[in-house]
Amino acid sequence: MDTLDAFRSLADPTRLRIMRLLARMELAVGELAQVLGQSQPRVSRHVKILCDAGLAERRREGGWVFLRAAVSESAVQPLGAAFARLLSLAETEDGKFARQCAEDRQHLDAIRASREASAEDYFARHASEWDELRSLHIEDGPVERALADMLGEASLGQLLDIGTGTGRMVELFAPRAEHAVAFDKSPEMLRIARTHLQHLPAGTVDLVQGDFSNLPFENAGFDTVLFHQVLHYAQDPAAVIAEAARVTAPGGRVFIVDFAAHDREELRERHAHARLGFSDAQVTAMLDRAGFTPGEERALPGHQLIVKLWSGLRREDSVTRLDPRRAQTGSRP
Repeated sequence: MDTLDAFRSLADPTRLRIMRLLARMELAVGELAQVLGQSQPRVSRHVKILCDAGLAERRREGGWVFLRAAVSESAVQPLGAAFARLLSLAETEDGKFARQCAEDRQHLDAIRASREASAEDYFARHASEWDELRSLHIEDGPVERALADMLGEASLGQLLDIGTGTGRMVELFAPRAEHAVAFDKSPEMLRIARTHLQHLPAGTVDLVQGDFSNLPFENAGFDTVLFHQVLHYAQDPAAVIAEAARVTAPGGRVFIVDFAAHDREELRERHAHARLGFSDAQVTAMLDRAGFTPGEERALPGHQLIVKLWSGLRREDSVTRLDPRRAQTGSRP
């Protein structure tokens, strides 16, 4: 990072606002344009300056470009950490700048809420045909067998299925767990899951409604955590994995089943996908940052898309690596 270039790049109010938004989460350039009330070409020019200065990084996904901060207060690079602290301090000390940043975050929250409402409406309309829609990509059988093989034969302990949908994963694996939680944001999905799981012994499964970015469970309460075809709906998948890490016990395991990175842009509109799959490098980096040691992975070619399975082992010392804002104890149902 060139110090002079970095300071020059920050000598603009729009770029300061962009950096404070990126301190919160990774954003699409189009989202930034909406929040800032500026044209996308104009915002793209600002983004180029920040990227050229080493303060931000681009990541292309299909027809979208996502932007993330290349500096943070916890960064290993001292200069990058210092820049991040300087921006945070500026918001604390400058009242006018603080008000502008707060307004930008409110606009961002409104945009995201609208998208989430659209996704929830989609789930409500398609809940009864969800398994059929999923089979358009790959049959359930090969995925389920591959996941069962990766899980191994040992007890799954306390099992959490995040984004349970129709409850299929819990139906398969609850018999191998001490207790299972089927978790989903959609009440319609949970109603269907309840029907599918009613044959399991009473008291062995809880169905819980909530948001996967703010799990209503205590720290380190689960031994096995599953994400089955749900992470591509996350606006901020890294934060979702970090939240899953919070509730995973040291030595516990996480398993992610999702699409490999692809360019099927129509899935955003037709099926409410927020992300067009994930590369191995993306998932490995997210797991590592969240406190998991990345483990075995597998690829299963489907009818149209490749389905990937990734795993991670919760490190004994990983609590110190979590965002302290997320490391708060919740109440377990």
